[in-house]
Amino acid sequence: MLIATDLELRVGPRLLLEPTSFRVAAGDKIGLVGRNGAGKTTLTRILAGEGQPTDGTVTSSGSIGYLPQDPRTGDLDVLARDRILSARGIDEAFRGLREAEKKMASDHEKTRSKGVRQYARWDERLHVLGGYAAESEAAAIASSLGLPDQVLGQPLRTLSGGQRRRIELARILFSDADTLLLDEPTNHLDADSIAWLRDFLKNHQGGLVVISHDVELVEDVVNRVFYLDANRSTIDVYNMGWRQYQVQREADEKRRRRELSNAEKQAETLRKQADKFRAKATKARAAQQMINRADKLMDGVQGVRKVDKVAKLRFPDPAPSGRTPLSAEGLSKSYGSLEIFTGVDLAIDRGSRVVILGLNGAGKTTLLRLLGSIEQPDTGRILPGHGLKLGYYAQEHETLDVNLSVLENMMSAAPDLPDVEARRTLGSFLFSGDDVDKPAGVLSGGEKTRLALATLVVSSANVLLLDEPTNNLDPASREEILNALRNYKGAIVLVTHDEGAVEALQPERVIMLPDGVEDMWTSEFNELIALA
Repeated sequence: MLIATDLELRVGPRLLLEPTSFRVAAGDKIGLVGRNGAGKTTLTRILAGEGQPTDGTVTSSGSIGYLPQDPRTGDLDVLARDRILSARGIDEAFRGLREAEKKMASDHEKTRSKGVRQYARWDERLHVLGGYAAESEAAAIASSLGLPDQVLGQPLRTLSGGQRRRIELARILFSDADTLLLDEPTNHLDADSIAWLRDFLKNHQGGLVVISHDVELVEDVVNRVFYLDANRSTIDVYNMGWRQYQVQREADEKRRRRELSNAEKQAETLRKQADKFRAKATKARAAQQMINRADKLMDGVQGVRKVDKVAKLRFPDPAPSGRTPLSAEGLSKSYGSLEIFTGVDLAIDRGSRVVILGLNGAGKTTLLRLLGSIEQPDTGRILPGHGLKLGYYAQEHETLDVNLSVLENMMSAAPDLPDVEARRTLGSFLFSGDDVDKPAGVLSGGEKTRLALATLVVSSANVLLLDEPTNNLDPASREEILNALRNYKGAIVLVTHDEGAVEALQPERVIMLPDGVEDMWTSEFNELIALA
């Protein structure tokens, strides 16, 4: 169980949450909702013990499994399988067994004897921790998240960002923690994996707090909703499922509007009467009482929730370019013994629309990174065309310098941009006032998405490489991105699981990985988007 007592959250001078108390008990499946930047990620970090509140306390009576939006994967030389098993300490037992086996194979009798004793100790330790059945359980969870045995045998550094995040999710689910805190757990998952995750979370016996823009997941799983209101810095608690919450929230808003209207009418009547009385000295006291009564009426009414602001996104006209600003020949990429793809050729014409499809692990993100010169191919070459100006949106936000402020990241993307123009653009992406001085490292996933997109807006790129650009965004902000995609005049190469993003793009061509086959886009490919 988690108990928050008089919890207050601030980022600099900005109040995110006024003193609030709540608890998360076994069986509670809480959907934490609110617009991007409201403080959802900050709150979950503090509940997980990863940060300190401005005031108040958080206490827990059981283990916590925390999946942040940007999970840390530890030692990148560790095998993916061992990373998952480390959630229960089983990785250490298996490493001990492997070391003991090496000694048992020694030519020296003393070394062999020592290896036998060590093997017995580690084997007993493994049995206490669940034995090989636990290893099988971990493999089953990983497989359900699209991580086959081949991937589990690879060091973490050889895996894509999406695969590493799924490793971390598998690790948290395998941990058997009493309370799960999951921040956008469906990122990088295909449709089958999301369906499996929904069933897993529905059957979880402990507590759960989940931040997710996957409507089907919150509809199926959540039995309580915490709405983090960015305008009032409060949490509205709804002890009901998602659909009932939406109905109740609308009813609450109608009630608030009605109460506010009535209070305003009564207060106005009192103030007008007070103005009449104020002219007479004998009625001055009565006039002041009326003013006090009017003020108390307004103080006693909950304000109507303001409409959440939405980032205004419009990609500028692209810089002039030749007919084919970007092409590539014979690209191949492997990580260790794991071959990702080989022999990929492509040509991105001016203003073209291209979607990259492939199952998880097929190399979609890797291909974008090669095209963006973030990584180098094992074979083949990238051929920049006349006037090429690339804009790269990375799903893990690697293009942002977490040590620089929001404003400094903007200036790095466009060094010649006047300070006033940079601030104006950031304001349209909901970064205003002191927000522009915050380090990028403290931003939520949605805020990082907005900042990364803001740097694209000032880049005048004529080829955009977009890797899951709608991840971490609330519905209104997502719609802004889709509108921007529809109206952008430059070329776009898109990787996404979002069917709406592909529909907005109206692609002309598709590249299927790992084979690198290029084809004209048809509606037949629509069914593959969520599965890819």
